[in-house]
Amino acid sequence: MKIIADMHTHTLASGHAYSTINELANAAAQAGLRGLGITDHGPGLPGGPHRYHFCAMRFVPATIAGVRIFRGIEANILDHTGRLDLEQDVLESLDYVMAGFHEDCGICGQDRDRNTKTLLAVMENPLVKCISHPGNPIFPLHYEEVVMGALATDTALELNNSSLAAVSRKGSNENCAEIARLCARIGARVMIGSDAHICQGVGVFDQALQLAAEAGIAETQVVNASWERLLDFLGFSG
Repeated sequence: MKIIADMHTHTLASGHAYSTINELANAAAQAGLRGLGITDHGPGLPGGPHRYHFCAMRFVPATIAGVRIFRGIEANILDHTGRLDLEQDVLESLDYVMAGFHEDCGICGQDRDRNTKTLLAVMENPLVKCISHPGNPIFPLHYEEVVMGALATDTALELNNSSLAAVSRKGSNENCAEIARLCARIGARVMIGSDAHICQGVGVFDQALQLAAEAGIAETQVVNASWERLLDFLGFSG
């Protein structure tokens, strides 16, 4: 299986990442990727960019260094209603929205039932195409319910390489393995992402790919393993 676009990356704008859009795009080109998702954190995360950052993403070229740029966001879930940290009209102006739980954004995450109900509500938002790092042990979930919800709403669940490499969210591996096995069995969509916070991390998917293979996830389930499949999933014609 070959991943053709890294759809989870962060720039300096996230406040805790270390590369520019141009640096990420050049790294994507060197890695042989066709697409790059710029998914800086929403304004609800401490240090995150102002909403104007996302309003102004129209200035980012559609292609840099031969790589198609998807202007996106990793939105933060703010409360148990599933509210995100950017208004719907701003989200609609972007190419791609992923959302996830993060610390210091309003939810203290040990209530598995409430977390699950919250994530199911988030997936009902048609603008949310992917749930970032759902295996985070700080925010436990009923994983089968989440995977069933992802299938019903056609939302991809991310296998996050940084989580598996213990760069972030240590202790995620067992949860991610369970999610991967459930996705393989139930047939839910999967996104494989690097979660790069510096250009050297762009296109690094080794552990996520290994987990997908071990779980028996089909190539056809991975939305960013095919250019045509990715564009169709995001609602682009070409």
